[in-house]
Amino acid sequence: MQASDIMSTPVISVAPDTPVKDIAVLLFGKRISGVPVLEEGRLVGLVSEGDLLRRHEIGTDQAERSGSWWLRMFGGERTPAEYVKAHGRRAQDVMTREVVTILPDTPLAEIATLLESRGIKRVPVMRDEQVVGIVSRANLVQALAGMHPAAVRVTPPVDQAIRGRLQAELERQSWWREAASNIIVTDGVVHYFGTVHSDEQQQAARIAAENIPGVRGVEDHRVRFRQVAGWD
Repeated sequence: MQASDIMSTPVISVAPDTPVKDIAVLLFGKRISGVPVLEEGRLVGLVSEGDLLRRHEIGTDQAERSGSWWLRMFGGERTPAEYVKAHGRRAQDVMTREVVTILPDTPLAEIATLLESRGIKRVPVMRDEQVVGIVSRANLVQALAGMHPAAVRVTPPVDQAIRGRLQAELERQSWWREAASNIIVTDGVVHYFGTVHSDEQQQAARIAAENIPGVRGVEDHRVRFRQVAGWD
């Protein structure tokens, strides 16, 4: 299996001038842990939960920093970079600028090694200069959960074709783009993972899958989640 077989699409992204508060609501409401920052379609950074941990609004900017005790004792005031992370109001202020990316044909074993060695939780999938998906640690777990015990490690062409046709159909639907869901296809069975907001969305996704030639079954593993709105 490779990145294109398990990546989450469509990509939920923010602009450089998106307020930090709006990003927090988006991450919580979509039940995701990070979003790429796009400027005119070009990847310029990524904002993750980790970038929002040290915030002055909730007092976590004063939490004790990690490192040796003598560095904490003699380090003095927090660095300008730490101040920006704690007080910046827009995505461009708090985002991680050095973003590790992968290609659609990157093998899952290579992705797992990359996530572990870099200590990161997600990587954007790039085709040319465009972000076409996100692969997270959760996507790797989803692939394992959807794997038939006797399944081979290489995704059969028919499963790839099913996933491609189903994604193309779903990404034309506004109700699919509102959700934070992912698709894994193994041995002709479509597995949905992520979140869903209503029974109607689940039913529509099931019917979309059942109308794809070659689909042998549909299993929806998504959890119901009410999007947060109106934070003050």
